Amino acid sequence: MRLPVVLAATALLATSASAQAPASATAELKNSQGQTVGAVLLTAAPNGVLMKVEAKGLSAGWHGLHFHEKADCSKSDFTSAGAHVHGPETAVHGLLNPAANDLGDLPNIHAGADGAAATEVFTTLVTLEKLKDADGSAVVIHANPDDHMAQPIGGAGPRVACAEIR
Repeated sequence: MRLPVVLAATALLATSASAQAPASATAELKNSQGQTVGAVLLTAAPNGVLMKVEAKGLSAGWHGLHFHEKADCSKSDFTSAGAHVHGPETAVHGLLNPAANDLGDLPNIHAGADGAAATEVFTTLVTLEKLKDADGSAVVIHANPDDHMAQPIGGAGPRVACAEIR
């Protein structure tokens, strides 16, 4: 008689463990030639999103990192990804801007002398559900650092890598 109870308990534990796994999304990070240069992993968290980024082939130094509004990296300059993810009201750019900021604003990422970069960033500005809406979103790395104040993109310059989040 104990066997059915043990099996039921085991099945219940397996079901509850899988139900607690956070939602996630992964995407290949591509350069302007369409080559895979890294990966992005987004994981839903209770109050935002945890993002891990690994990239190679960047110029040494700091680079702007943003969420853009469309999962479309089809143009070689990545302008097809649109502007930064934003909320219902228009926000200005910059994590340090006292007037507000875009929901797509993130800290910069640093590439070493070998062009490799890796970071883990947590943001409370968006949810994974918002990033995976009907047209998705993109993670974009820019050529220059973001100063977190200047309009419209903090002086981050051209887009050099893009990952489509669906």
